[in-house]
Amino acid sequence: MSDIQVQPVTTRGQRKQFLEFPWHLYRDDPNWIPPLRTNQQELVGYKRHPFYEENEAQTFLALRNGTVCGRIAAILDHGHNRYHKERRGFFGFFESVDDQEVATRLFTAVQEWFAARDIDQLRGPVNPSLNYECGLLVDAFDQPPTFMMTYNKPYYPQLLENFGFCKCQDLLSFWGHVEMLASLDDKLAFIGEEAKKRFHVQVRSLDKRRFRQEVDTYLKIYNASLSSNWGFVPLSDSEAQHFGTALRWLIEPELTSIAEVDGKVVGACFALLDYNPRIRQMDGRLLPFGFLKLLYNRHAIKRIRAIATTVVPEYQKWGLSLVVLQGLLPKALGYGIEECEFSWVAESNRLSRRSLEKGGAQRIKTHRLYDYPPATDTSPSPPPQP
Repeated sequence: MSDIQVQPVTTRGQRKQFLEFPWHLYRDDPNWIPPLRTNQQELVGYKRHPFYEENEAQTFLALRNGTVCGRIAAILDHGHNRYHKERRGFFGFFESVDDQEVATRLFTAVQEWFAARDIDQLRGPVNPSLNYECGLLVDAFDQPPTFMMTYNKPYYPQLLENFGFCKCQDLLSFWGHVEMLASLDDKLAFIGEEAKKRFHVQVRSLDKRRFRQEVDTYLKIYNASLSSNWGFVPLSDSEAQHFGTALRWLIEPELTSIAEVDGKVVGACFALLDYNPRIRQMDGRLLPFGFLKLLYNRHAIKRIRAIATTVVPEYQKWGLSLVVLQGLLPKALGYGIEECEFSWVAESNRLSRRSLEKGGAQRIKTHRLYDYPPATDTSPSPPPQP
């Protein structure tokens, strides 16, 4: 008889075990970056977070002889199911030792939790949705993640696939270095300049004096521009404000680019400094003095992550994304940035993929979302370009 037990998390002590397990699992892994501890408590639902104003989650622990050996969360995203007219469950915050039985017990616990709610389709990992950290790393395990991207052990994909999960969608990361600028195709600059002239585009940086208004504006652009993208679910107003509050002191106006036509915002791009090396030094603790270490001498950070380049649908095929990126480039260079990760881009988003590939960006990482059971339509997705 197996000595593995899976328990729903119900007590304060179990919550502590759930949150602290990654520190034990990755203690000898030089590429792991600890999560910001307070942020992690919010995202799993142990502290107030606007995602859980209408959504639900149940976390589980796997124990062997009383010692934690795995964890997982079952996440019921009502917003996704309403928007996509589905009955689907999600899983996230998955961590496990290299033991198929442990992983199988955890996935089974999630299955049973959803079966009691008449849901038999699973997708993940999401932490807790596609608007946050998501996807299972399936390559490039020798590199640490950039800020707000996931990292996991190399054996994780096999644990999922052995259970029966199948690939649903790949999320691609691209990389660029300042040295690549000399080899950029002149046609891209021409297209961007022509689009700028044609629509009389004005490009500016984020105005922190009107930060709340800027966040509201970006939310509208974000929801409008991504509405046709795979897996998209609109951010609620409260989630957007929570994002804004959390990122207010992390956003550098010099690393943002906002495009306006006739005084109306039609596109935006913002990049965040890669704070991960500092988060590792802080061991994920912002208090009492961690936030000072995080924000000190930010110009010493030479790597950024471009999180999103969003353009409203009516301008997406007219080169406005190039205008937005071109507006960001000189400011990033002036800041002293040397390299950038563009992440993530869904493999099905051919327009964004082609733009990055034509710009010379190199594909460096793949994060994967899995479905169980496999979709009825088993025709393969178009393969990403190498």
